Amino acid sequence: MVLEVALIEVVPGQEAEFAAAYAKARELVATTPGCRTVRMTQGVESPSRFVLLIEWDSVEAHLQNFRDSDRYPQWRALIGPYFATPPVVEHFTDLD
Repeated sequence: MVLEVALIEVVPGQEAEFAAAYAKARELVATTPGCRTVRMTQGVESPSRFVLLIEWDSVEAHLQNFRDSDRYPQWRALIGPYFATPPVVEHFTDLD
C-alpha cells in the first residue's frame, strides 16, 4: 500500500466552490481500481490549504489506473480551476 499526499493551495475566497467541485470529482478517484481510500482535509489556520490523502494498492495503480486514464482529465477539469498553484504530490509508505 502507498499513500498519495497532495498539498493543494486554492485561490483564497474560492474554498467553498473547490469543496463543491471536489464532492463531484471524488467518485472519479474512489471508483478507480486499486484505490483503497480517499480523504480531503482543509486547513484550520490556513483555510485555502487542502491536503488530499489517497491510499493506493501501489504507485502503479495510481499512475496506470488513474493518471493514465480518462478519469484524470475529468478530475482536473472539475477541481483544477480553483488551484492557486500546482499541487505538490508525493507517495509514501508506512514504516513497519
